[in-house]
Amino acid sequence: MCAVPTVIISDRDPQFRSVFWTNLYDMLGTKLAFSTACHPRTDGLPERMIQTMEGILKRFCAYGMEYKDHEGYSNDWVTLLPAVQLAYNTSQHSTTRKTTALVEKGWNPLLPVDHLKKNLLTIHPTAKDFH
Repeated sequence: MCAVPTVIISDRDPQFRSVFWTNLYDMLGTKLAFSTACHPRTDGLPERMIQTMEGILKRFCAYGMEYKDHEGYSNDWVTLLPAVQLAYNTSQHSTTRKTTALVEKGWNPLLPVDHLKKNLLTIHPTAKDFH
């Protein structure tokens, strides 16, 4: 789920106001909005997301989970990021009981496991007992 955001909310970091970023926002049609200074609710959401992604990446790397890229297998967190992002965006969140994909796009992407599950239930109807 990689799309160009229509709005980016920044914590007033001067880096986001540089000529480069300002021009990029203009070209992409992205509006830059700044959070209220010292507003814990606005500041806390991105920080929590970063903590969650860091935790997932640490577990992937620490336990040697491998992600196959076009050059082979890698434990490098940068190459693991697309898989982690897909896992996060398609996981049901405890507070909303919905996936990020459903909240942002209005639909859940079909994953290979969804097709396998459907076909398995068609072939072996008793497989639903193991869900």
